[in-house]
Amino acid sequence: MMSVITEIRIPADDFELGRILHFDGASAIELEAIVPNGDATVPLFWIHHPAGNGCVDRIERYPAVSSVSEVDVFDDRILYRLEWDASRDQLLNCISTNRGNILRATATADGWHFEIRFPNHEALSRCRTCSEDAHISVELLRVYNPTDSDGDAGYGLSDPQLEALTLAVQMGYYDIPRRCTTKELAGKLDISDQAVTERLRRAIDTFVRHTLVSPEPMTE
Repeated sequence: MMSVITEIRIPADDFELGRILHFDGASAIELEAIVPNGDATVPLFWIHHPAGNGCVDRIERYPAVSSVSEVDVFDDRILYRLEWDASRDQLLNCISTNRGNILRATATADGWHFEIRFPNHEALSRCRTCSEDAHISVELLRVYNPTDSDGDAGYGLSDPQLEALTLAVQMGYYDIPRRCTTKELAGKLDISDQAVTERLRRAIDTFVRHTLVSPEPMTE
């Protein structure tokens, strides 16, 4: 049985988490992880280039939200932890019911872009039907198998992630002993030392999710 990865775009107003994390006064919003916490689903999310506290204040006032707390703060982005009632989010329910694994989710002014891994095409099809029944508009952008040689040559990596990871290997960052530092990589990439560390971390996480992490087998 071969897993399948799909890229979709969904309007923010079509699902609960999208309405909560409505794109407002930031360059982008990005899910870092969705962490199980007992019966709850706790997202960690980045707000890139936040404009004051207005966005967070609005999120906290949403009826389904219990709390929003800062986890990490950087010059250009802040990582938040969201405590909320996820039971009404039909999109997440459709994804989890069909054994979907969210690899990446980012919001811009155009809506939410999801990259999701399913155990097979049938599970993906059931998720789409489930979403359509819940009146969620799903724009299918791409479907591919992670092992296809020409289907995902970048293994899910963004261009900046691929550039940073390739450069790190070429310059000997992962050699023992190391032949370069993150500061030297930052100079080549024209970004901050801290940004290099974060970009490499996310690149490795994305690469592993696309090549080594398999979804749990479906149960009848």
